[in-house]
Formats: sequence, structure tokens, C-alpha cells
Amino acid sequence: MGDVLAGFHAVWEFDTDSVLIRFERGIRRPKLFQALGERRIPYEALSSVEVTEGRRGTVVLHAMPRHGADPLMEAANGQLKEDSDPYRLVLPADRETLAEYYADELRTVLGPDAKEPADRHLVAAPEPPLHFKAYDGKASFDGHAVAFRWFWTGASSAKWKCGDQTFPVGELAGVEWRSPEILNGYLRLLERGAREPETGEADQDPAAVVFGLGYGPVHESLPFAASVLQAVRAAEPVQETPEGAPVRHRTGETRRDPADIADRIRHLGELHGAGLLTDDEFSTKKAELLAEL
Repeated sequence: MGDVLAGFHAVWEFDTDSVLIRFERGIRRPKLFQALGERRIPYEALSSVEVTEGRRGTVVLHAMPRHGADPLMEAANGQLKEDSDPYRLVLPADRETLAEYYADELRTVLGPDAKEPADRHLVAAPEPPLHFKAYDGKASFDGHAVAFRWFWTGASSAKWKCGDQTFPVGELAGVEWRSPEILNGYLRLLERGAREPETGEADQDPAAVVFGLGYGPVHESLPFAASVLQAVRAAEPVQETPEGAPVRHRTGETRRDPADIADRIRHLGELHGAGLLTDDEFSTKKAELLAEL
């Protein structure tokens, strides 16, 4: 099409095979849009387009992605607030005719499989490295593995007993993101061959970080989840392990900084002194950490 359509929070630039969405920066712009910056959406990633009446004298040009085409929307799983939907372009009401024109134009370029789920991601997720602070730890992703490093002030004793965690993407089956704007929000990594965790136990699960007020906000944790999900989908298939076999890669499998080991042993001593670890548990964990040197 080669045209440009500017809305209140974004500008859509139409190309022959895709639309480039550039999100405007500003204090009143959704933080998720500012974090995304811009996104190129192939027309084959779209399932439908509609124009609806918006709020306060506006109209909305809304393009809906195919199921499975966009890792961001797949991770969000319908939990985004309407104003944070990156596929909505809000326009003044007097531009309704123009919005209808572009909606018709987009409908003519939808792919033949528009109504079918996508067999692969067609929209790129934010690129790693990415990281954010959850309530109980720091989550990091370098493109190859996800790492959780627990905070002394927020992590449960169950997570401290397990120690910091590292998960190669090849050992993951997916990601479960529960919005921090919902009670008991969390980011959980789904491991291949692992039994499905019980609902509400993210604070005890070493494969999950939990959110809190100011910890794991949408604009940080959702792009993170999308990036991990895309890497998982793109990873080479791995041989399934027998049911019940351990599949998690522990941090003890790689050598770590001696200063980090010393810091962890000091925290273990504090847990032991507080009565959260028994003598045997403290001795065993200390030996495991020393073995990593």
C-alpha cells in the first residue's frame, strides 16, 4: 500500500507484505508500547481486521493476529488491557471513513490461512538479552538460557533451598505468564517432561518468579516471556525423558564465580541461623556450593 496512518499512540506504515507499527513515546503512552518501540507485522500473521467505535469520540482500527503467530500475544493469552493491545490503532472519530478504507485494504491482503492457527511464529519477539526484577528474584535471559537469582528479602525458603536456577531453552516446553495486574501474578517456565504444577504455588516453585507491586510490570515481564517463548519454539527438538526423570539444569552444573559462592554460603548461614535450614540441609547445600568452585 505504501501509505502511513497516524493514530494517538502509534503510526502504521503499510508495505507490500507487512505493516510496520511505530509506537509513539510520551508520558501518557502505555509503557508496553514504549518498551516495544516498533513491530513489523506480516499480513500473513493476521486473521481479521475490524473498525469499532472507541471511547471519547474515537474509532479503533483493530487487526487481530492469528493464534500462535505472535509470541507476545501468545504469552499474554488474553490478559492485556484494551488500551495496551498493540494491534489497536486509535483515531479521531472524524477519520472513521479512512479507517474503514484501510480495514478493507488489509482484508484484501490477508493470507489464505488467515482463519487457521499459525504453525510458527511470524512476528518477532523482543531480542535478548532481557531482564527484570520480580518480587522474589531477578530473571535474566541471554537468548540461550533463563536464569533466576533469588532475593534474600522476597524468595521463599523452598527456593533458597534449591538455589539459583538456570534453564536452557532446549529443556523448556513453554512459558506461563500471569499478568502482574492480576492477583498472584507470576512468570513460570514449563519444563519438558515435568508434571504440571498446582495452581497458586508459584512462590514455592523454583521454575517461577512471582510479581508484586512494582515488581515484574507488564512492560518488562511480558516482552521477556515472549522472547523466551520464541526461543523455545525455535529450539531444536530434544529427546523426551522418561516420566519422573529430572530435566532441570541446576546451576551446579557449571562453574561459578567464587565471590558468588561465598555470598550464597553466607546467606545459607543466615537461613540456618534463623532456623529455616536444618544442620544436615545446611551442610549438604554448603558442600554442593563448594563443589562448584
